[in-house]
Amino acid sequence: MAIAELTDNERSAALGELPEWTLARQGKAIARTFAFADFSEAFAFMTRAALLAEKADHHPEWFNVYNRVEVTLTTHDADGLSQRDVAMAKAMDALVS
Repeated sequence: MAIAELTDNERSAALGELPEWTLARQGKAIARTFAFADFSEAFAFMTRAALLAEKADHHPEWFNVYNRVEVTLTTHDADGLSQRDVAMAKAMDALVS
């Protein structure tokens, strides 16, 4: 089953629901930087997010330095932003709320 890239309207609506996320890669991805108290908290977040990502079979691109985790979500099969990215962003946000 093909995964569809979000339309401009869908992308705008999704970003309205994800205030901490920004468009990246010319609208083909969304990105957010999470900040934590220390490395242990950042790594714990990554571990919890990794379990969610594996269950959803949708894996983030991320980078960690000390207390910061930079995340980019895109769907390669859709050649851009899809509903899978929106769902993963919401799940990651829920881990820190």
